[in-house]
Amino acid sequence: QMQLVESGGGSVQAGGSLRLSCEASGRTLSSDITGWFRQSPGKEREFVAAIRRGSRLTYYADSVKGRFTVSMGNSKNTYLQMTNVQPVDAAVYYCAVNRLDLTYNPKEYDFWGQGTQVTISS
Repeated sequence: QMQLVESGGGSVQAGGSLRLSCEASGRTLSSDITGWFRQSPGKEREFVAAIRRGSRLTYYADSVKGRFTVSMGNSKNTYLQMTNVQPVDAAVYYCAVNRLDLTYNPKEYDFWGQGTQVTISS
């Protein structure tokens, strides 16, 4: 089993930056893919970015490409660096792990954190 805990959310002005962290506990594998998703009220959960633990291969949604960067620290921590944030980026951000594919599909992710709120002020 794996547990995930997100942190780093908060309020940031439009155009500003924020870094989210995801700490994993439990068994991790080099094949793990950590994905970041977000969900705002009334909307479906949306893929943001993903990274494969071993190869560090990354995958981004078009809406965040060039503004957000997903990276890994040690074997237990994954980060989402958000720059030039916009009002549309306001949401609860979740990290999740799957052990199969570098995918945007939330249904393929097996483990989820509780989420961290990001609020954008104009």
